Amino acid sequence: MPKKYYFIGIKGTGMGPLAQILHDQGNEVVGSDIEQFTYTQAPLEKAGIQILPFDAKNIAAHKDFIFVRGNAFEDDQVEVKAALEAGVTMITFPEAVAEQIEQATTIAVAGAHGKTSTTGMLAHVMKNVARTSYLIGDGTGHGVKDSEFFVLEADEYRRHFKPYHPDYAILTNIDFDHPDYYQNLDDVFSAFEDFAKGVKKGIVAWGDDPSLQKLAVDLPLYYYGDVAGRDDFLIQDVDKETNGSTFSVSFRGKDLGRFFIPIFGQHNIFNATAVIAVAYLEGLDLAGVREHLKTYPGVKRRFSEKQVGDVTIIDDYAHHPTEIKATLDAARQEHPDQEIVAVFQPHTFTRVIAYKDEFAKALSKADTVYLTPIFGSAREKSGTVSAQDIVKEIPGGATIISEENLSPLLHHENGVLVFMGAGDIEKYEFTFEKLLGQIQSDRT
Repeated sequence: MPKKYYFIGIKGTGMGPLAQILHDQGNEVVGSDIEQFTYTQAPLEKAGIQILPFDAKNIAAHKDFIFVRGNAFEDDQVEVKAALEAGVTMITFPEAVAEQIEQATTIAVAGAHGKTSTTGMLAHVMKNVARTSYLIGDGTGHGVKDSEFFVLEADEYRRHFKPYHPDYAILTNIDFDHPDYYQNLDDVFSAFEDFAKGVKKGIVAWGDDPSLQKLAVDLPLYYYGDVAGRDDFLIQDVDKETNGSTFSVSFRGKDLGRFFIPIFGQHNIFNATAVIAVAYLEGLDLAGVREHLKTYPGVKRRFSEKQVGDVTIIDDYAHHPTEIKATLDAARQEHPDQEIVAVFQPHTFTRVIAYKDEFAKALSKADTVYLTPIFGSAREKSGTVSAQDIVKEIPGGATIISEENLSPLLHHENGVLVFMGAGDIEKYEFTFEKLLGQIQSDRT
């Protein structure tokens, strides 16, 4: 029986995909959010899902709907407050996700880094080999009635993944992040271990992560990686080329074959092996998995690439030192003979305080480094550090740029400019593209 849902904060990177899933499954879906355009709203509009501006009056107009409350909103948010006062049925985003988990064999992907890329890869493969609904943190969601599988990106921030009890979990890593919420690495580890204890069938975890090696769970735990004698799903014979990577995988001595992915970086080989591992454990056809890994296009804002004249522009969500290193390594693999230019927007003051030295070390992997001012957040609009504090620690230095003056970036003809950040780094990228377009127009 179809239901009616109203999403408070429908443009959220998790809320939008969930709204798409419920819409695709035949339910009536409406939502509200800020009026400013965000990249997550395009799929909603394409699906014909109505997006209203926030207004307390929306609650009374949809009082017979089930309200889904976004994680970002406290009780004083205008619509949340009105919903609480009206006594309508309202559930949280995690509670709505949990309902989907109970309806199909669910594979949840969690980790401090790499979860969106891994979820996207898993969803791409699974939708081509079985009836699969999926929710990806890049704003992508798709629902299938009577799904066999549900692929889910599980977010550790504020322990949002705690209510989830999936059949399988892929754990890409555990790292100290979100210093505005977590106190230290032990605090993060406790959140992941609590989540892991709720998994039903099995966990597939990255073998190189020392925290994941300490997990204590009462269910099958399989490690993937490239260390013989330690990893259950073992990667061998890796060939990295400028068109992607080829590698072999075995499971406890059993050869599973050779695989190719058209994307770059060692981290993506690990991600693909996690996908292969879950498919194998669930008894899926590995020939189909092998075929569809070959066509994986990537996800939004994860190493998205375009060519503008003689300049290559890469857009990536990297905002933690581990992610920056992985992104720059991937750029180096694909473009070994070109200058790699990092354009990084630090994200939140607390993260810069926690990782100032690590940011500098990761960014030094690039040939040239530019930084923008720090992007704050609604909870953290100012701080005691600046981008200059990172610049001071980078060997060879770096340059701070502004959106009003991006001319220094024009000095890198035939370069690969990697724009990285979780804030509004895209506005710098778009402005730079316009500058390049003007130059190309003047030349012709």
